Amino acid sequence: MRGEQNSFSLSEDRVDQRAIPFVTLSSGAQMPAIGMGTFGSDHVSDDEVAAAVKEAIALGYRHIDCASVYGNEDSIGRVLQEVLEGGELSRDEFWITSKLWNDMHGDGDVLLSCARTLRDLKLDYLDLYLVHWPFPNFHAPGCSVDSRSPDAVPYIHERFMRTWRQMERLVDMGLVRHIGTSNVTIRKLELILRDARILPACNEMELHPHFQQPELFDYLCARGIQPVGFSPIGSPHRPERDRAETDTVDIEDPVITAIAEAHGVHPAGVCLKWAVQRGQIPIPFSTRRRNILSNLEAVASDPLSAEDMAALAGIDKNCRLIKGQVFLWNDDQRWQDLWDISDGPVIQDHSARGGMQGSDTEEE
Repeated sequence: MRGEQNSFSLSEDRVDQRAIPFVTLSSGAQMPAIGMGTFGSDHVSDDEVAAAVKEAIALGYRHIDCASVYGNEDSIGRVLQEVLEGGELSRDEFWITSKLWNDMHGDGDVLLSCARTLRDLKLDYLDLYLVHWPFPNFHAPGCSVDSRSPDAVPYIHERFMRTWRQMERLVDMGLVRHIGTSNVTIRKLELILRDARILPACNEMELHPHFQQPELFDYLCARGIQPVGFSPIGSPHRPERDRAETDTVDIEDPVITAIAEAHGVHPAGVCLKWAVQRGQIPIPFSTRRRNILSNLEAVASDPLSAEDMAALAGIDKNCRLIKGQVFLWNDDQRWQDLWDISDGPVIQDHSARGGMQGSDTEEE
């Protein structure tokens, strides 16, 4: 890929940009209402992810969701460089997101991590930079769900805010245009919003018809924070370590399959239409050209009816697929502790305005 010279070209069957919806953030910036995810899980190579991103851009995607922990930003950066040097598209036509990984929460590490991401992606700035998880708990790639880091801790608000101050500094420096959170709960957000100088523009979270998170979703919307949904079709290709016998399968739900048949689309298209019409931004991932195109076409045409949307609202099963067990800090804990569902003090706030905080009982 490095040796090719300006080999990028827009596809003749690309989706018309005028048909792709946008959302307007609290800053006034317009963010494409569907993005291309880049998490290749355990079965897709960096080069395959990069090739999928190139295909997606040729077909009409302008929103690419990256993360340093995925380990493929340098490969994606070569694609972005090729696209921009080709001359058909300019940097301001894209929305590029990346994320700060857990092992880079230190005072000087946030800037270092962002600089590395910009270098790898071959960009001068990011449109959005997220704190990937709200605590610095680190685990080795591919480890089992039973793995625990000896340095893992619960959410400590003062520590998070030190990281957030560095995120705010990135905005001040012009390296990042918006900052946001990911995998947080209402209880954590209450503290963050209380103390932040620059508020989160977006919150990335698991969202699909079987896991709609209505309380957190409504909380975000009421405060002008844009929800971005990962695993938008129920993540059928997620790693084995993230699978449980109790998990449900969105695209096999009879309500979804019936709506899909009526609209003449794959059930995945129904999940994406629902997401965009509900007001969240889905970030699906596929390496297959057919799926990449159909996902984009799904949100650019033939909207769901009010009756369809009402039926989909009724199939929420509160089925969280990405439970995050590897981020727990004690051996005897349940994954619910990460999400402030279980009893006990799983949030620490020792600021002058607050003492130790107990857990929230809302299932987010």
